[in-house]
Amino acid sequence: MSEPTFAALLTARADDDATALWFEERRWTWREVIAESRQRAGLLTELRTDGPWHVGLALENTAEHLFWWCACALAGATGVGINPTRRGADLARDITFTDCQAIVVDDSRRALLEGIDTTVPPERVLHVDAASYRKRLAATEPGGVGDVPPDSVFSLVFTSGTTSAPKAVICTQGRMGRIATQQAERRGLSTTDVFYVVMPMFHSNALMAGVAPAVAVGGTIVLRRRFSASGWLPDVRRYGVTFFNYVGKPLNYVLATPERPDDADNTLRIAFGNEAAEGDIAAFARRFDCRVIDSFGSSEGEIQIIRTPQTPRGSLGVAAPSTVVLDPETLTECPPARFDEHGRLLNADEAVGEIVNRDGALLFEGYWNNAEAEQRRLRHGWSWSGDLAYRDADGFFYFAGRSGDWLRVDGENLATAPIERLLVRYDAFAAVAVVAVPDEAVGDQVFAVAERAGDREFDAEDFSAFLESQPDLGTKWAPRYLRLVDELPRTPTNKVLKRRIDPDLTPGPRLWQRVGSSLEYTVATMMES
Repeated sequence: MSEPTFAALLTARADDDATALWFEERRWTWREVIAESRQRAGLLTELRTDGPWHVGLALENTAEHLFWWCACALAGATGVGINPTRRGADLARDITFTDCQAIVVDDSRRALLEGIDTTVPPERVLHVDAASYRKRLAATEPGGVGDVPPDSVFSLVFTSGTTSAPKAVICTQGRMGRIATQQAERRGLSTTDVFYVVMPMFHSNALMAGVAPAVAVGGTIVLRRRFSASGWLPDVRRYGVTFFNYVGKPLNYVLATPERPDDADNTLRIAFGNEAAEGDIAAFARRFDCRVIDSFGSSEGEIQIIRTPQTPRGSLGVAAPSTVVLDPETLTECPPARFDEHGRLLNADEAVGEIVNRDGALLFEGYWNNAEAEQRRLRHGWSWSGDLAYRDADGFFYFAGRSGDWLRVDGENLATAPIERLLVRYDAFAAVAVVAVPDEAVGDQVFAVAERAGDREFDAEDFSAFLESQPDLGTKWAPRYLRLVDELPRTPTNKVLKRRIDPDLTPGPRLWQRVGSSLEYTVATMMES
């Protein structure tokens, strides 16, 4: 028996009168959600022209947004998630690059489209908050009842673009259906589960980790326009939330709210996501009495590394045998990492390589209109993640940065991620990004950009003492330069945008410089000669 498409999973809910959706003060049953979605699918059919049936969705996390994603699925159209943090020419590029035939927009996003050339004519831009839209929708015959092939493209969701221009990842109906059912089976989800979806729906995390499994089991989706740390626990209690998906720092933001003795008195069973800090995972599970499942995975779907109870500190976890760390030049597996008694990596030159899935070519569905990126992804018949890592003797993976995240300091190759993991232990830093700056003689120096935690002031002596106390501080790891910022540049899902970090060495009160070979720091008043 073949796996169901996402459209088939939705269609199976057409006569279901269980609660499907809560949004603000309104509630819809699954029957009503499918009816609303079919109404919009009919409108999609009216708008269809020659060429790719792509529809740009520029909407907040609202019921309307969910209806339009479901409409695309039921009609066999392709939803294109429009990232509202993109502006001007970059935003126009995203829309034209993905060949959108129509755009659906609300009041919150409408101004972003003004003055840019999307090539979509005004009559094909649907403004969902306008009375004319509601009147047109009411007069439209429902659509989306035909069979949708498994290889029909359901969504184009852009990568975070942390190191280069975002790529539009293809996800077919078959893949989304498979994700929905697998998520439900792996997490033991059922119709009684309540899914809290507050990550933005233009991103794959909200669709794949939140919406898809809810559709598969007929659970209830709770939508919120945007994430609120202070509103999180009240919402969990109000709606009886049992499942919360996240990406990036939401756990950290919730943990920063004032702790109360009754925090564990809630309905949450599972928080599922990726890229949470190791300390936050443990603290969140303990404080709110839930299971936190944090994994490392790619939007493209071929790389997945999962934490187990045996996962060592600092490790991402383990993966299937086909996922390995390869030397991109020799195409051989990198030898296991070796550590000293303090946990310092001793053989970075040979142990650090790129995470590769040797079976990943079978899972990768491609990028829209980007053959060059596809060729980089699929080399030698394997899927190359672009992420650096090393593995210990037991096979546990440790993230080492992106493929360009290398520094060469005093003749030694350094990966940035281990340095960042160490520096962010300092309690005055909320996040740290490490980049290279040229050394005066040869190679690089470590330049760290630290996001301050709250109102904490930087104390150079205290920071020096912190470094002195870290037994796993590598001999070349201490930053030559440290710049303090109120906020690092981030994507909407809180990934740090390293490509937007300028290693600015302009002297000032927020640039600190290490004194010689010591671990002492002083305000940089002039460039080194």
